Amino acid sequence: METRFDRDAVRALIEAAGEQLTGEWLLVGGAVAAVWFSADRLTEDIDLVGLGGTLSERDALMDLAAARGLPIEAVNSAADYFVRRIPGFRAEIEVLHAGSRATIYRPSVSLFLLLKVGRLSEKDLLDCTDLLAYARRTGLALDPARVLGALDALDATEDAALAARRAELRAAVLRAYPR
Repeated sequence: METRFDRDAVRALIEAAGEQLTGEWLLVGGAVAAVWFSADRLTEDIDLVGLGGTLSERDALMDLAAARGLPIEAVNSAADYFVRRIPGFRAEIEVLHAGSRATIYRPSVSLFLLLKVGRLSEKDLLDCTDLLAYARRTGLALDPARVLGALDALDATEDAALAARRAELRAAVLRAYPR
């Protein structure tokens, strides 16, 4: 049976992480969407990246999952591969939860979109457009030139559906943050 996490389940794990892990962590993907801007969003895993980039962080995250009775695959730190490839990512994070032992960050609007543009599945596009609408309503900043530049830098695709999603994201960025 597939594990699904709603907003409350993600919040509970983030609060536990703040008390039981140490250091700085970044929540990304569907989990951050659920707790930040998309109350009804469900996610199959919780992408939580240790900002120290150590194996001991990864082990501590797996221990946390096991102690909470979660399957190990329910927590995922592999997103660090993508996060660390974005220049200046550390300047694009904001505190989501400060626990007694660990601080959990969320990405800025720009970083969230930059993390999604490479794959840009249908669910990724929905997350991006939901975040753009939320950001516009709440006055959050976006670096549209950086996001559009990342879209422009992608290799061309023969996948017509992916090309259409890229075009839709471009249009959504320009609608939300006109030049």
